[in-house]
Amino acid sequence: MVFSHPRTTTQERFQCILPHTYHLLTVVSNKVESNMPKPKKKFKLQLNWKHELRDALFIAVGSAICGVAYTMFLVPLHIVSGGVGGISIMLNYFTGWPVWLFYVALNVPIFFIGLRGMGLRYAIKSLAGILAVSGFIFLFEDILAFPTATDNAILAAIYGGAILGLGLGIVFRGHGSTGGTDIVAQLFAKHTNVSVGGWILILDAVIIGSWGLVYGISESSLRIGIEAPLFGVLALIISSKVVDLVLEGLSYARAAHIITSKPQEISWAIALEIRRGVTSLKGHSYFTGKDREVLYIVLSRKEISYLKYVVKQVDPDAFVVISDVYEVLGEGFRPRV
Repeated sequence: MVFSHPRTTTQERFQCILPHTYHLLTVVSNKVESNMPKPKKKFKLQLNWKHELRDALFIAVGSAICGVAYTMFLVPLHIVSGGVGGISIMLNYFTGWPVWLFYVALNVPIFFIGLRGMGLRYAIKSLAGILAVSGFIFLFEDILAFPTATDNAILAAIYGGAILGLGLGIVFRGHGSTGGTDIVAQLFAKHTNVSVGGWILILDAVIIGSWGLVYGISESSLRIGIEAPLFGVLALIISSKVVDLVLEGLSYARAAHIITSKPQEISWAIALEIRRGVTSLKGHSYFTGKDREVLYIVLSRKEISYLKYVVKQVDPDAFVVISDVYEVLGEGFRPRV
C-alpha cells in the first residue's frame, strides 16, 4: 500500500507563511523606525513684551491719527471712502448720532463674526484698534471739539485720505487692525469664487455709490450726487497708496539678476569695484538648452549705474534684470523700523 501525504490547500499555505511574514515585517519596521530622526518639538512663538509694547504703541498712535482724519477732514464734509468708517459717516449724516458710536456698533459684531479665523494675538490687537479709533474720534469730536481743517472738499479728500492711510499703516505695522469690511470680504470669499480683494472693491464701490445716490437725493442736487462719490474714491485711492507706502516704504535698494557667459569675471569685478557680494544661482535656458549661471546681487540705488557700467565692460552681451527692493535684512543694509 502506498501512503501519500495529504495535499495542502492554498489557504493552509498562507496560514503557514503569514506568521513568518508578519514577524519579518515587524522586525524591518522596528529597525527603520529606530533609524529615523526623532520629530522636533512643535514651534511656538515666544511672547516678547518689548515687541508687544511696541505694537501697542503703534496701534495707539495710528488710531489717534485715524481719529484726526475722521474728525477734522472726512466727517465734517461727509466724505465717504468706503468701509465701516464710511457707513458711520453716512448714518451720522442722516441721524445726527456720533460717528464713534456707529463705528463701534458696526465693527464689534463684524469682529466677532470673523473671530474664528483670527489668531488670539491678532484678535486682541484688532479689537484694541477698533475701540481705540472710536475712542479717539469721541475724544477729538465731543471732548476736545477739534475744528474742521478746511471747507474745501478736494483738500479734505486729499489730506483726509492721506492722514487716514498714515494712521491705518501704522496700525498695521503694529500687527493690528481697525476692523471693517475686510472681515466681511473674507467671509464672502470663502463661499464664492471672488477673491478677498475683489470683495473689498465691490463692498467699497457699493458703499460709495450708495452714498452718492442718497446724498444727491437728500440735497436735491444731481451735481452733489455725482461729486460725493468722486471725493470718496479720491480719498480711498490716496489712503490705499499711503498705507502701502507706510508698510513697504520707498524702495531704498535694488536687486539685480545677471545672466552672463562670464559669471566669474563679473563676480570678481563687482567684488573689487563695488564691494558687494554676489550669489550664484543655477539656471537653465529652454531656448538654447544650456545650463547657465545666474548672478544675484543686492545693492543701493546709487550703485546701480556703476553696476551697469561694470557689467557692460566685462560682458556687453550680459542680460541684466533690475528690480526694486523694499527691505533688506543683513550685513551692509539698514533694516526698517
